[in-house]
Amino acid sequence: MPEFVNPFSGKVPERKLTLEELIRAIRLNIAAEQEAVHLYMAHADATDHPLAKKVLIDIANEERVHVGEFERLLEILTGDEAKWLAEGRAEVDEMAAELGFGPSAGSESPTIGSLRE
Repeated sequence: MPEFVNPFSGKVPERKLTLEELIRAIRLNIAAEQEAVHLYMAHADATDHPLAKKVLIDIANEERVHVGEFERLLEILTGDEAKWLAEGRAEVDEMAAELGFGPSAGSESPTIGSLRE
């Protein structure tokens, strides 16, 4: 896969990362995993081959698991990440409730439509 702003480019630094550098590296890892999910899902959407589609979606979902692992690690390393994530989720929940989204609104979610139409 092409490099995604890799600060090391295959070279191990002469010293160990500081905690702050490690936190930044983990954030970069999360972005790289999200980029991989995007890429694999785009490839799955672009094919009608059932095996290729199934494998690509499976791999994309594995990357989503990696995102969860990195996010949990980030919560542990920062000590306050969970607080910020919870605040963001609460803000979206509030907006969703105002617009009638959420568990009480049923399972149907409006969509903006297909980009192919």
